[in-house]
Amino acid sequence: MVDLKPIDIEGHTFLAVSVELPKTNLLVVTNDKGYIMCGALDVALLNEKLKDRKVIAGRAVGVKTIQQLIDAPLESVTFEAEEWGITEGMIGREALLKMV
Repeated sequence: MVDLKPIDIEGHTFLAVSVELPKTNLLVVTNDKGYIMCGALDVALLNEKLKDRKVIAGRAVGVKTIQQLIDAPLESVTFEAEEWGITEGMIGREALLKMV
């Protein structure tokens, strides 16, 4: 099952995407600038092989719901996210607000 829904964070609208897969869930919260995602995100790939795309993204691990993703500290972030002031350990909600 795929679930797409808008969510509000401090007056800013983001799109929450949940994909139920066998034995796991794929979770993303995004806007037109960047996104945070569950552990399925390969930050190293974005930083190394796709660096020229300048993807603004962060990854939280061990989350099973969109709410947990928003509330979790980011385990890793892309180089471009760092340029936007997004850092490892930052809570997902805080990172999203830096993307507005």
